[in-house]
Amino acid sequence: MTEEAGAVTGDLELLTRPADEGSVEVLVGYAGADEWYTVAGSPATLESGNIRASHEALLARLTTPGPHEGGNELPVDLLGR
Repeated sequence: MTEEAGAVTGDLELLTRPADEGSVEVLVGYAGADEWYTVAGSPATLESGNIRASHEALLARLTTPGPHEGGNELPVDLLGR
């Protein structure tokens, strides 16, 4: 889920960059496009003070399928919703 566009699907890229002390801004965009969307729940806590570890953990979270309801997969965000 994103703040600006709701659920986005397809071939996406993930961008994590430093935000405030101890956190990272999390954005997704369609592969090859110039527009980025804020992932719901961003900024996220910096994992172990390491942006690379944070990126990998967030990538795993966002590429894990969401729960199913009524036969449909629900979107995922950084807050576990």
